[in-house]
Amino acid sequence: MSSKQQFQLFRFILALGISLGISMLIIFLVSKEPWTAISYLLLGPFGSMRHFLSIFAQATPLIFTGLALSLCFKSGNFSMITDACLYISAVLTAALAIRLSLPFPLHPLVILLLAAVMGGIIGSLPALAKLYFKANELVTSLMLNYVFFYLGLFTISKYFADREAGTFASLKYAKTAVLPILVKGSKLHLGFFLALLLAVLFSILLYKTRFGYELRLSGSNPSFAKMVGISSSKVILLTQVLAGMVAGLGGAVEQMGMYQRFNWQESPSYAWDGVIIAILSRNNPALVPFSALFLAYIRVGADIMSRKSDVQNELVALIQALLILFVTAEAFLAGWEHRREVKESLATADTALTATASTEPVAKKADLVEATEPAVTKAESAEATEPIAAGKSDLADAVKTFPEPGKEEA
Repeated sequence: MSSKQQFQLFRFILALGISLGISMLIIFLVSKEPWTAISYLLLGPFGSMRHFLSIFAQATPLIFTGLALSLCFKSGNFSMITDACLYISAVLTAALAIRLSLPFPLHPLVILLLAAVMGGIIGSLPALAKLYFKANELVTSLMLNYVFFYLGLFTISKYFADREAGTFASLKYAKTAVLPILVKGSKLHLGFFLALLLAVLFSILLYKTRFGYELRLSGSNPSFAKMVGISSSKVILLTQVLAGMVAGLGGAVEQMGMYQRFNWQESPSYAWDGVIIAILSRNNPALVPFSALFLAYIRVGADIMSRKSDVQNELVALIQALLILFVTAEAFLAGWEHRREVKESLATADTALTATASTEPVAKKADLVEATEPAVTKAESAEATEPIAAGKSDLADAVKTFPEPGKEEA
């Protein structure tokens, strides 16, 4: 781990400690039993196996949306169409899980494939609007999120709603379309490991392939990327398509793993959670699962705390806000980092000076050899240089015969 990575890790841990410290101070101010509330917040997820495994279940959609938005932000695009990709892909999953009849291994695979295609198509829309109409991708994506959200509600209500249900809900999914639960009595399903696999694949794509290099260069220095012949248009479009596909997979996995029927009457807003994950992981796909698990852990603990103490789980929003504030604040520990860089530079300079000083004995050794040469060799060298010296003397005499400037006219 490089010194810069160590500093970033230390910075994150310190930001986390400050955020939790401020949150605990607030708990002491508002709660009649602060120690009980704090113990449930920090240790509640370890109270039972069901609570512990629910961390992984809650982290699954966060990993998908975190990966999608990390790709977008890494390429320098701030599209939030991930929300629409996830929601419409979930609607498509419900439709295929209700109407399509296939055996178990094939049914989820077909749904995942079509959901990814749907997410990629929707994800490309802000990119196309930016490339051909110079429209801002953030504004376009936020507007399209509402369009696709109400389109999804209309589709479920019109064609797939269960009229006998007391609330808004679709018909039940076919059993062959449900992802298997890995641990009985928990909500941990196969989709979690699919999310981890995608995190590994996208980490390789981003840091080990030519396209990943083009994506990172286009995001960090678009002018230089254009100078070296990288097509920014291609990078933007492909990145948005890939991000949309990942979000589409997230919507399908969440529906098949966690629900028996579609009941998202309101947008789950996993995309906004993905923004938090992308910020905490610094747009690094390899760190997205850890950030998602951390956020899921805090949320599970806050849920347990709200049910067993007098502190509400809205405290999580405060922890998230403080953590993002310190992580994204450029001035946080900037002076300490500057001093560290100066010390490293001075250490490098000292090393270079030491290496230079180590060559001085070699020069002294050459002088010693010259001093101990035989006198005959020196005499021979003097004789060899006499013609050259004579030539130089003749040339000097010839130059003296020329009059100095101004004297000839006088």
